[in-house]
Formats: sequence, C-alpha cells, structure tokens
Amino acid sequence: MPFTHAPLDPHLVELIAILDADELIGRSHTVALPMRVRFRGITSREALLIDGPIGWGEFAPFRDYQPDEAAAWLAAALEMAYLGAPAPQRDSIEINATVPAVEPGEVPEILARFPGCRTVKVKVAEPGQTLDDDVARIAAVRETVPHALVRVDANRGFTVDRALDAARAFGPLDYFEQPCSTTAELAELRRRLVRSGIFCRVAADESIRRAGDPFAVLEARALDVAVVKVAPLGGVRRLLDIAEKIADHGVSVTVASALDTAVGVNAGLAAVAALPGHTDDDEIDVPPAPAGLGTGGFFIEDVADVAAAGRSIVGGHISCAAVQPDLDRLAGLEADTATVDFWHAHLRESLECLKRQVGV
Repeated sequence: MPFTHAPLDPHLVELIAILDADELIGRSHTVALPMRVRFRGITSREALLIDGPIGWGEFAPFRDYQPDEAAAWLAAALEMAYLGAPAPQRDSIEINATVPAVEPGEVPEILARFPGCRTVKVKVAEPGQTLDDDVARIAAVRETVPHALVRVDANRGFTVDRALDAARAFGPLDYFEQPCSTTAELAELRRRLVRSGIFCRVAADESIRRAGDPFAVLEARALDVAVVKVAPLGGVRRLLDIAEKIADHGVSVTVASALDTAVGVNAGLAAVAALPGHTDDDEIDVPPAPAGLGTGGFFIEDVADVAAAGRSIVGGHISCAAVQPDLDRLAGLEADTATVDFWHAHLRESLECLKRQVGV
C-alpha cells in the first residue's frame, strides 16, 4: 500500500533506505502484556519495542495484519526511535474513557480508571452480542457518569439499517465511530440519519487508516469526524499532515490509540501535543478533541510505571511528556521464544514491504 496520497516525511524515507532488519532486531525487546479484560478479541498485547538513538519506538500491528499493512506501523516506530517527535504546542491533553464490550455491571469499575473524564467511548456491535447489550452498556455509562458525552465505536459491525436502528436506540452521541464497513455505507448512513431527523455525527477510523487513500472518505462526504492513529498511519508527522488536510474541510479530528503500550502512547500524545491550535468565531482557543489515549489502564502491567512518571489521569487530562520503559519490566514482560521469533520475522518482512512502498 504505497504512500501515494499522503507521503511519509522525507527524512523518514531517507532513514528507511539505510536501515536493515538485523540492526533493528538488535535494538528490540519483544513483550506480551497481560490485559485486565478482553479487548479487540485479545487478552495479551504483544509488541516489539525498538530502543533507538533518539528514543523508543513501538511496532505492534495486530497479528492478523499482513506485512504490507504492518509496514506503516514499522514506519511509525522508526520515526519515534530515530527522529523523535515534532515540537509540542501543549503540555497536557484531555482524554476520553474507553469501555470495552463488557457487561453493564463491570462498567463502574472500568470508568473508575478514568478519573475526571467527561467523554466516554463505548465499544458496541461485539460479535455474539445484541443491540440490547449495547444499549444496556451505554445506560450503565450514563448512570455512572451523568452528563457524559458518549461516543460509540462499532468497528464496522453494523449494516446501514442496523446502524440506523442503533443510532435511534443509543440516544444522544458525540459521534458514531465506523458503524459500517465501506465508505459508501458511511455516506448512505449519513444521508439517512439526516432524513430521519437524527442528529448523530459519523466518524471514520478504518476507512482512513486501512484505506489506500486516506482522503477518499472525505471526498465521498462520508464522515463528520476523523479518528486518526499514529501507528497505522505511518507516524506522527504523516498523521499531522493528514489531520491538517482533513480539518481544512471542516471535519473534526480525534487522535486515538491502537491499544498501545506506554511507548506507543508516547507517539499518540506527541501527535495531539503538536496539533495546530485554532480559535472559534469568538476568538477563544479551542483545545483538541478528547483523545482516545487512556487505554493503558487495560494492561495489568505496562512497560513503564506511568504513574511514577507523571502520566496519571488527573481531571480527565494526562501529561504529554514521554515516559521511558523500565528495563526490569521489559525483562519481566518478555514474550516466549515462539512469539519473539514471530515478531522478528514480521519485522523483516514488514521492513522489506516498507522499503518497496517508499521506493527505496
């Protein structure tokens, strides 16, 4: 999937041309982080971390991603490890709470890990669950955090008809993220929501990060909000370039995590910290939308003690300062031999794909 429509940063391309897999593997640590709850179908999050000359990068595409798609995740890791992040414009950001597809009774415990968060993102359309399950989970969120701004994420789980029914059932939403699979379906849903008198913004995630052209969904008028993630978009600088072009068309932008470790969250925070500021019609500074970067709480143990490093959630905000992995934690979270071998082979194949995609 060449970076035709939104090229990578030229300095990153120059770097990719000279790096080889053996060097990267020599700098790497492969970890498996046990999770408190099942999230995206997994109970252990695997990641290959690269200790670069400038900082740490994370290569952690999900296992079902082939090298041609995983290549962008590797580009993002190399950027942070060898080039570092762009200059920040802010020191802390607001985040949203995230509620997986759990039973309603588990919602209060999960939300307790997000103190002060006023926006809550709820996973819906989980295979094997019903619309009633989703409605009950959202109701539990509203009961636990009255007046919360609720986002829902269907991960392409609905047809247009089912998404329309869900929008009616869910009540007021900040936005409905990736309710359907295709750009055409998103565009149709937006039209039908308007005709039905339902005010509900449609957000695109996979239709941006898993598309050959991240702007195709914009041209099709299929979104109101763009949810963008550093790793699958190829790095902080490419995300910022894409976000700027999308925002120029009046579309809101939310930066989110791809279930990153503390290292990966460094990149997401760097992206939000570097987003250009803007003012509203009354010349009041408008901060970035609450970011989906608080998912570290789903790990039983992370690669860094984020609380000790000053990245605790306080009043719904977290610091943008980067944290460094703890070597003792890396050793304790080291993956088994078969998993390490898998990630080393995946890195080699993904680097080859990445070099072809950027033409080096």
